[in-house]
Amino acid sequence: MDVVLLKNLVTLCSNKFLLTAAVKKYLSIFLKITILSMAGWYIYTKLNNHSNLRDFTQLLHGLDRVQVYRTLVLVFVLMFVNWLLEVVKWRYLSRRIEKLSFWTALQSVFCGLTWAIFTPNRIGEYGGRILFLKPENRASAAVAMGVGQFAQLVLTSIAGSLSIAWFVMTYLETPLSVSFGIWLLAIIYALGFLIVYFNVHWVEIIVSRIKFLRRVKPFFAVLEDFTTAELAVVLLNSLARFLIFTSQYIILLLVLLPGLPSIAMVLMIFILFFIQSAVPSLDLFDFSVRSFVASNLYAYITDQEIAVMAIVSCIWFVNLIVPAIIGSFFVLNINFFRDSKS
Repeated sequence: MDVVLLKNLVTLCSNKFLLTAAVKKYLSIFLKITILSMAGWYIYTKLNNHSNLRDFTQLLHGLDRVQVYRTLVLVFVLMFVNWLLEVVKWRYLSRRIEKLSFWTALQSVFCGLTWAIFTPNRIGEYGGRILFLKPENRASAAVAMGVGQFAQLVLTSIAGSLSIAWFVMTYLETPLSVSFGIWLLAIIYALGFLIVYFNVHWVEIIVSRIKFLRRVKPFFAVLEDFTTAELAVVLLNSLARFLIFTSQYIILLLVLLPGLPSIAMVLMIFILFFIQSAVPSLDLFDFSVRSFVASNLYAYITDQEIAVMAIVSCIWFVNLIVPAIIGSFFVLNINFFRDSKS
């Protein structure tokens, strides 16, 4: 079911003149079952047919068991730290709109991850998260959430663009003038993202000048409230999450593929993040995109293609599938027809 259609259905049906309390109750149950069914179908089909995850477990058999346990525990701990940082960021971004307890924010973040796995470009993450807020605050909260997502994109774009310039200069035979031009474009691209981020209120100005968007302008007013210092706090939080993502890959690469050149190993991770963020996809095929890109990138420094694809698939499972499973329990706590006064 399309997420936009689902939200429109909820909005239409929440009219108290159309629905009795009993109808609301059963419709809410139906929507929750639908969401859980779609998430469950996705998780089951992916895990049931994921050869790269099976390759990963086979690769671990050749390693010391204690080292394997320590490595996997560390990767899982980093996953929880990563999403707890996102909970902190979400509370920070939404605090002027609606104050959320840590528990409510945690539920909304994990619930959003459940919605994200079966929607294009993870757009469902917005819907799953903002439904824990009062109806009148949801649109503005989605805009605020977008600031946090954009902060993550800024870091990915900066690290990725500069790493691509390094990659071209290091591994591709290009004239000096071409390499210089690529570095120049990468620097301008990176600076452009930083400038736009710290002037995020420009979006509100643009919306106000586009006629058919003026009706939603009030929802973007929240962008004017963010100060440079607050945006810096959000960016630092996002940087911590970015370093955690990177660390998970480094840990597994060091264990399964020791001896890789350190700088190349790290910068190729940045390129992987960049390409992954730039290519529109459905999480249904996301692991395939990651595996394909990673195997082609790391082919320049290793011939262990199966190991690289297995590592990427493990990270995909830990960072997306496990949180989505956790979030499925919180879907039951969504109140689609929440009274704005409650």
